[in-house]
Amino acid sequence: MHTTLSFFRTKLGLVICLLLAATGGYLLWTHTGHTLAALPYLLLLACPMMHFFGHGEHHGEADRRNL
Repeated sequence: MHTTLSFFRTKLGLVICLLLAATGGYLLWTHTGHTLAALPYLLLLACPMMHFFGHGEHHGEADRRNL
């Protein structure tokens, strides 16, 4: 997690964040109907993505308990 925070403090991280914010603002400003219609599908997609990317390294805990 420390490497993620240090990435956002670099110039490249700042540029990526600004580009994502500008893209999100553009989509909301010009395509409000399409963006709002996609929100339920994005919410459903967020659940498996959080499950896939949010678990991390669980196998290390079980290995330590067996010692």
